Amino acid sequence: MKKSTQIQLSVMMFLEFFIWGGWFVTLGTFLGNNLNATGAETGMAYSTQSWGAIIAPFVIGLIADRFFNAERILGVLHIAGAILLFQMSHASDFGTFYPYILGYMIVYMPTLALVNSVSFNQMTDPAKEFSYIRVWGTVGWIVAGLAISYVFGWDSSANIQRGLLRNTFLMTAFASGILGLFSYSLPKTPPKAKAGEKITLSDILGLDAIKLLKDRNFLIFFLSSVLICIPLAFYYQNANPFLAEIGVDNPTGKMTIGQASEVLFMLLLPIFFKRFGFKKTILFGMLAWAIRYVFFAYGNADELTFMLILGIALHGICYDFFFVSGQIYTDTKAGESHKSAAQGLITLATYGVGMLIGFWVAGKISDSYVSADGLHDWQAIWLFPAGFAALILVIFAISFKNEKVEYKAS
Repeated sequence: MKKSTQIQLSVMMFLEFFIWGGWFVTLGTFLGNNLNATGAETGMAYSTQSWGAIIAPFVIGLIADRFFNAERILGVLHIAGAILLFQMSHASDFGTFYPYILGYMIVYMPTLALVNSVSFNQMTDPAKEFSYIRVWGTVGWIVAGLAISYVFGWDSSANIQRGLLRNTFLMTAFASGILGLFSYSLPKTPPKAKAGEKITLSDILGLDAIKLLKDRNFLIFFLSSVLICIPLAFYYQNANPFLAEIGVDNPTGKMTIGQASEVLFMLLLPIFFKRFGFKKTILFGMLAWAIRYVFFAYGNADELTFMLILGIALHGICYDFFFVSGQIYTDTKAGESHKSAAQGLITLATYGVGMLIGFWVAGKISDSYVSADGLHDWQAIWLFPAGFAALILVIFAISFKNEKVEYKAS
């Protein structure tokens, strides 16, 4: 790969995740404080990610893979996204805001696959080259969070009340417009499907891999993957509002520790996986979910701030040891003919169905523990996903039989 191409793809990845991280993390705080949204309404807003994930395969399978170059569709979607983000910044109530965020996630979620397609199309050895490109996405997410907290200070208590979190949508709208225009300079990535080739609904949704559920171990893993999305949703939806409400300084900036730990534990995953095997690795990931929420339940913004920081830092173990290990396990179980279908099925089940359920549950639980003055009983809220993650851990430990899985870095 040419150095200039590598730089182009790195900039693309940086902007792709700068945009997402620049508004998604603080969304719950913005909705609760500036649009007076309930927990259920905040759950509805976050669940648009799931609707986007469910619809995304149709955009890729029916349009990108058949008719147009991936980089051109990427450009159109990000320009449309810029307009929707701008509209979100001007919404005065949740009823006005919701259609914009739903439309935005429907156009944004397909871009996650498109940036990968554009990248892979330029690589001769993706196993070695992709990580050097993808890491810039994580850097972009981190930079967005640091900018919100330490450059602009939009997430300080005073600025939240002044409504300055609206600026996150303006910032990311500008970035989305830049990426939309920049996309047209990216290397050409023509449609993958051959002329006249039919793409079925089964192909798009990965339903060819459904027969893998006949395997008892894979069925247990599949159901556990869906259920673990409930604790995951609590983190995405409630972590930033929680930190802001209890008075933690620069909450969005501090949450970037989670992305930094994700990079660190991604490097440690092969070592842990090879030494302890798949079952212990995934159990360790589940345990991390339970521990992080116990830290959140009993930490505070004063002498126990370190518990909150540790809870955030566990994000790398929570995500990498469960979800990345799960992707490796799925890859080994699927076989050559069903690898893509199996990964598509797991993505649909987790980011689609699982997260949809998770955000709904998180919203309902949050509304159940809020006082008349709008303050939350965060200890009760966090102990629910802690207990739920522990329950999944016990069931998985008892039900899943030890199975040798070879680690292959992808």
